[in-house]
Amino acid sequence: MTDDAKEYHSKDFEWEELRNEIENDPSLSYHLQQEAVNSDSPSQDDSLAWNNFHTSHSTGKFFKERRYLFKEFPDLASSSLVLEVGCGNGSTALPILRATETALVFACDCSIEALERAKQNIRASNALSRFHPFYYSNADGKCCIGGVDVVTLIFTLSAVPFNRMPAAISECFSVLKPGGLLLFRDYGLYDMTMLRFEPGQKMGFREYKRSEGTRSYFFSLDSARNLFKGVGFIELELDYCCIKSVNRRNGKSMRRVTKTSLAPSLISCRE
Repeated sequence: MTDDAKEYHSKDFEWEELRNEIENDPSLSYHLQQEAVNSDSPSQDDSLAWNNFHTSHSTGKFFKERRYLFKEFPDLASSSLVLEVGCGNGSTALPILRATETALVFACDCSIEALERAKQNIRASNALSRFHPFYYSNADGKCCIGGVDVVTLIFTLSAVPFNRMPAAISECFSVLKPGGLLLFRDYGLYDMTMLRFEPGQKMGFREYKRSEGTRSYFFSLDSARNLFKGVGFIELELDYCCIKSVNRRNGKSMRRVTKTSLAPSLISCRE
């Protein structure tokens, strides 16, 4: 197993222990508040913020291929038509294209800059003929593709304002063929990055805004479960992935929490 795959298949600490520590620390009490600390209304268009983000992170240092995908989601190996929602710079699409010879990957993003970066990264791998990127935001209405085997929603949903998440998930449900799978990974509650946000960056319950304007939500198992089941998905797997990551420069250990689930369309449950 590669280091990348091993990192995402370990459980270095118990989430409940982390929860008890965070919720009993007075200096972190603002993270527990139900109401927003910052009352600014959310932007109706997040495309500009993400376009600026990808423009400022255009160097190769930002690109990290997600090689753990097939260890985490083995169903990808037998999928012939994949839709990646929020493709960013191609870090998810590229390992899928590398590992399969015939799979087609359709990929959408709300950032034109991200789509261009993804095409550049995948062109270098000689797999561009099977990669079909297109612009899409949650405000555009219906997606232009359907009948896909798998939808990947990896570190994307957290960037959507919480009140728009049900519509985004419903759209993912609508493009899956009967028996299709949605593969989901995103920020888990009390991940290290959540605890780094200052009180003024809190936009709602477990919802924050970064300095450049992009948003991030941190999922509990219950919040993710309720969102997906609310539009018709059936849960097959849902758990926290808790790993310790060591900063090589300063030697500090950081506790990362991601949430992973594998859910099929309501039409065809594989249990």
